[in-house]
Amino acid sequence: MSNSYNSMQEIDERASLTNNNKFELLLFRLDSSNELYGINVFKVREIMVMPSITKIARGPEMLLGMAEIRGQVLPVIDLPKMINGGVSEKKPNILLITEYSRSTQAFAVEAVEEIVRLEWGQVVSAEQNTDGGFVTSIARFENEKGLNLVQVLDVEEILREVLPGRQNEDSASKMQERSVFIKPGAKVLAADDSGFARALIEGSLKSLGLPYIIENNGLDAWNTISSMAEAAEKNGKSITDEIALVLTDLEMPEMDGFTLTRKIKAHKDMKQIPVIIHSSLSGNASEDHVQKVGADAYVAKFVANELADVIQNVMSNSPINK
Repeated sequence: MSNSYNSMQEIDERASLTNNNKFELLLFRLDSSNELYGINVFKVREIMVMPSITKIARGPEMLLGMAEIRGQVLPVIDLPKMINGGVSEKKPNILLITEYSRSTQAFAVEAVEEIVRLEWGQVVSAEQNTDGGFVTSIARFENEKGLNLVQVLDVEEILREVLPGRQNEDSASKMQERSVFIKPGAKVLAADDSGFARALIEGSLKSLGLPYIIENNGLDAWNTISSMAEAAEKNGKSITDEIALVLTDLEMPEMDGFTLTRKIKAHKDMKQIPVIIHSSLSGNASEDHVQKVGADAYVAKFVANELADVIQNVMSNSPINK
């Protein structure tokens, strides 16, 4: 069993789903229970039967070891143990080879179920009902078995927990000093559904001296900027006096970053506001699609200095910040 998801035709087909606020979710199980978990198909490079694993001496507890996959040595994370704790009933059978934030790693799971096509409106934030933990959102869909609830994992937080030294993140405390001009009274509007990512973004914006509003998903960000635009118009002002930049993740409950960007760029009063997409979805296909929806820039998560460079460049070239 080995399935690859990196053909250009498949990438183009999946990218086109974003035109309708849709995406595809790969469903899998971590044990013999009925609990379903999900991962965006865009992030899955390959699915394969568990290969030979080399145990790492004094390695992290949640790391099964290392495996050589097509000439590349990858860390294999024991996802059942990571999520459920304790010892699994049996060893995981399947590997999901994934790409996140410019890193490649494997997740061990018990079984892969199917791929479902959903609208982001079918996904709600896990933070509404729980403290989140390693689950960023809950997807809902119906089939012949009835209503299904799928836990969508916060992979950024999982990778940080298991492999902190491997990640590309660079804390705001190490940022180079910069001068970023922002119109007095204006703010940066940011949106990200990962609590970990929001903390990093907030640290970066504070280090740049930029006032900000941060929302948990694209729909909340859209409602915020829409309300601010209406209020500005009533007061004889422009929304560009209030919001100088939008910084958005791509994968978010209720409304994704692609849809948020298109709505901003299609709005008569908002279209001049620069939009930066900041995502763990990496690769040329993602970056090309970012340009198609009208975003002003794309930056992969998460290196604080790179994010600051992009923010500085976009804001300095934006006519509304002159």
